[in-house]
Amino acid sequence: MSQLVEITHFTDPACPFAFSAEPVRQALRWQYGGQLSWRTVLIVLTREPGEAEKLAGGADGLQAQYGMPIARGPKARAASSEPACRAVVAARLHAPDHEDALLRRLRVLGMAGGLLDDDGLIAQAATEAGLDPAELAGWVEGNDVSVALQADAAAARKPSPRARALDHRLSGPADARRYSAPSYELKRPDGAHAVPGFNPLSTYEIVLANLARQIERRDPPADVTELLTWAGEPLATAEVAEVMRVDRDEARALLSPVATEQPVGADAYWTLAG
Repeated sequence: MSQLVEITHFTDPACPFAFSAEPVRQALRWQYGGQLSWRTVLIVLTREPGEAEKLAGGADGLQAQYGMPIARGPKARAASSEPACRAVVAARLHAPDHEDALLRRLRVLGMAGGLLDDDGLIAQAATEAGLDPAELAGWVEGNDVSVALQADAAAARKPSPRARALDHRLSGPADARRYSAPSYELKRPDGAHAVPGFNPLSTYEIVLANLARQIERRDPPADVTELLTWAGEPLATAEVAEVMRVDRDEARALLSPVATEQPVGADAYWTLAG
């Protein structure tokens, strides 16, 4: 099935809401596959006064509610997300096949308690994403990255009229609204919808069915082995549960016989054994 809908995904690696929404994004990727194309726009949350300090306070409530592997308690200090965002944009410009993987590794390491302005964390994420950390560090210094990152931040702070109609789902002060993380803009040549803010899977399913009536939805995987093979990277318990459409306890029961558990933060990631 050819591509039907382009999704612009407004996000930030430091945002625990965006991280807690990853199970829904994984489910959309599984269900609709190549019928969706994805484009990432980075908000750079910590450019806003007080945001870094707020994020440093931790996200114990979100972790308990949604189950993603977020370390409990506050972080060691407030940290800027801008260096991590610059690294993602650098990968987009110079090694686009690695952009998504780098963003994923930065999220995982940051939510496990790491600091997204730490050079060592960014180097580790680069290595895990298949990039040369030294090469990435060189790209990050380029003017092309500065220009592209500024374009991302500006786009995130100019919500579409569709999104502004849902102003209560946006963030920022009244005179400077921006997309919250995560927010989606979904487009086809013959129509568009905005879905700002944190939403359940069913919301996106309804929007997609109305925007592209011929879109096909794939059934959940037959088993967790099929899912982990498709993912090609460790998945959190909550991600497996969402894609499989089971609860987290059932997901663990399905995973334990065939996958290796890697405890991280307050939960775990899973990879196929062997």
